[in-house]
Amino acid sequence: MSDGTRLAARIWLPEDAEQDPVPAILEYIPYRKGDAFAKRDSYHHPYFAGYGYAGVRVDLRGSGDSDGILLDEYLTQEQDDALEVIAWLAEQPWCSGTVGMFGISWGGFNGLQVAARRPPALKAVISMCASDDRYADDVHYVGGCVLGVDMLPWAATMLTLCAQPPDPAAVGDGWRETWFRRMEETPSYIEAWLGHQRRDDYWRHGSVCEDYSQIEAAVYAVGGWADGYSNAIPRLVAGLPGPRKGLIGPWSHAFPQDGQPGPSIGFLQECLRWWDQWLKGIDTGIMDEPVLRAWIQEALPPADHYAERPGRWVTEAQWPSRSIEVRELDLPGVFPLTHRSVESTGADAGAWCADGGQGDWPPDQRAEDARSAEFTFPALDEQPFDILGFPEVELTLESDRPAALVAVRLCSVAPDGSSLLITRGVLNLTHREGHDKVEPLEPGRLYDVTVRLDAIGHVVPAGHRLRVSVSSAYWPWAWPSPEPVTLTIQDGRLRLPVRPRRDEPEPPSFGPPEWAEPLKVEVIQPAPTSRELRHDPATGVHETVFEWDVGGRRRLAEARTEMDDSSVTSYRIVDGDPLSAIVESRCSSTLARDSWNARVDTHHRMSSTATEFLVEQRLEAYEGDEQVYSRTWELSFPRDGV
Repeated sequence: MSDGTRLAARIWLPEDAEQDPVPAILEYIPYRKGDAFAKRDSYHHPYFAGYGYAGVRVDLRGSGDSDGILLDEYLTQEQDDALEVIAWLAEQPWCSGTVGMFGISWGGFNGLQVAARRPPALKAVISMCASDDRYADDVHYVGGCVLGVDMLPWAATMLTLCAQPPDPAAVGDGWRETWFRRMEETPSYIEAWLGHQRRDDYWRHGSVCEDYSQIEAAVYAVGGWADGYSNAIPRLVAGLPGPRKGLIGPWSHAFPQDGQPGPSIGFLQECLRWWDQWLKGIDTGIMDEPVLRAWIQEALPPADHYAERPGRWVTEAQWPSRSIEVRELDLPGVFPLTHRSVESTGADAGAWCADGGQGDWPPDQRAEDARSAEFTFPALDEQPFDILGFPEVELTLESDRPAALVAVRLCSVAPDGSSLLITRGVLNLTHREGHDKVEPLEPGRLYDVTVRLDAIGHVVPAGHRLRVSVSSAYWPWAWPSPEPVTLTIQDGRLRLPVRPRRDEPEPPSFGPPEWAEPLKVEVIQPAPTSRELRHDPATGVHETVFEWDVGGRRRLAEARTEMDDSSVTSYRIVDGDPLSAIVESRCSSTLARDSWNARVDTHHRMSSTATEFLVEQRLEAYEGDEQVYSRTWELSFPRDGV
């Protein structure tokens, strides 16, 4: 970089690229190309190289084998570095001068953000499982509420990742000096996130929805209904002024060629059609196809995991679609209705950002419905109908406390009584006028609020009944309000985006999944995902313990690098006491080869009082069995309307 910082890259080239230069495809993320993500990278970049592209994987500043410190997500420094990387790629003798960006999650975010900076060589982006709005749709806040399920665990993951050392084989004898500097200077991460509880300039930075017109490169936005980031795709397709396409399948936070729930598709072939069109100037016909393609999911019996979600592909030539009809339905029941949720409401929520593991999906919602104020419609149609878009629920309500939240779920109730979650939304009621301001509620005063639910494509079968359930708690998704809250609902209505069924041609098939032959990894001791719910009637404690599959103990066969990773988070609360909410995360990561053996352990705890959020973090590092470093943080943050 221009300031002397070195960024580490791995590059896959066609054998004749020096004689016949090719476009470059950049993936630019903080996830250790040399070890932890080496196998994952080997599925994609060699595949692209085999079809006439340069596959390029770069570790962000302060991660993996790169120099520097990663101070936060999506900083201007990250984008500035990307501009230099893209300019460097375009000048290489093996590069034709055109560049694309490809990425999932972090790499999907910064692909959009870098495109908004308009580097001349960047012509196209494929952005997967990403967001255009860093406040509304990311791991920190949901509906203006602290996202308890992910805020602290993500900070724990990031601190553990960025406190790891570079590989001595890549950087030489200075690896230990770099390691200790990282541990000393890497921040807690959560300090910035909880320091900005409203949608202020901190969150507007990097949120491309602030000005879609800044993006001129062609954008293909991709994701799945089971992922936490699918809302951005219809917004991007509607808002981007230039060439764009959207693809929403059934998948979780994963690549469409191997993600669950299936069906999987030949996604890398689809990528090649995009790259050929925009980086090589070959008319592949991809821009003659409809702008949005979405999977309409069939209803299934509720389960906490699906390998497949049956359904069908539909297409829309424009978005918003003129064919979508908004159906308004008054909530049934006797009003006013008064309701106070127990604090453990939300125990059956499942993951916010599912990655396909066991227990990720919300199970049968009958118990959750019983903990909520529920409004069950009669069967609406003799024929099935399709929902596609953002449902909304409008409520007229009052609260007995100045700070409150409302969680709304839309379910499909089968004739046997089982309740399948279709979609949901959460709103911090002090943010009812916008996420950039806090307006305390006046107890006893009526307010009209609209809760926008997550976008979805779903079939409501004939004979099923829709159910809207409303709760004043949704733990651990939403951090609980400071006091138990009673809501009185005076009126309400459901607004459904219904896509009329019509005779339409079946979209072309994607073809079967393909990828390059991956690097060989020997699994020594697996650590599959588990999610355990516990309740102690003696103490009233409800606890969810989530053990995330981050690989377990394994070895890269060729490099002989051994890795051992674990991540366990517990969420505890006592009914009747919202201030009992506690999240604890423990992460550990070991890298070893021959005499090199470095381990990082972190422990994180988050709780709250009526007026503050409290966070404790500890970082410890070991060489072999010897502890070589320790650092702690004790942080507090005034509660700002949450």
